[in-house]
Amino acid sequence: MWSEVPGIKVVAWRLLSRLQKESWAADNLDMIYMEDDMLAWAKATGDHDNDDAVALHKDSNGTVLQTGDTVVLIKSLDVKGTTLNAKLGTVVKNIRLVEENTEQIEGKIEGQVIVILTKYVRKQG
Repeated sequence: MWSEVPGIKVVAWRLLSRLQKESWAADNLDMIYMEDDMLAWAKATGDHDNDDAVALHKDSNGTVLQTGDTVVLIKSLDVKGTTLNAKLGTVVKNIRLVEENTEQIEGKIEGQVIVILTKYVRKQG
């Protein structure tokens, strides 16, 4: 951060900007001195403007979910269109993320692929 090499200052500014929700990163970002042309170079990526550029699937506890994860239902759910009732504590292995909606995942329960809302699951392990 306190390097004389412009490229290092730019990379440090970009990394701290991505982490600015953390207090230590915000403090360090405030301490970086950059001239206007170097600051314009650092802002050229646009990362600091769009914190939601990457949509993440998160479970009920805020843990990031990935394809292939195993989750546990935290609530009994009635599955629409069937008589299936997914009970509290049901383990769903090898989930798939629904790309269009970060609040949904796909999983197989009793041989049927169903869409589950992420607010009703907790990542296992």
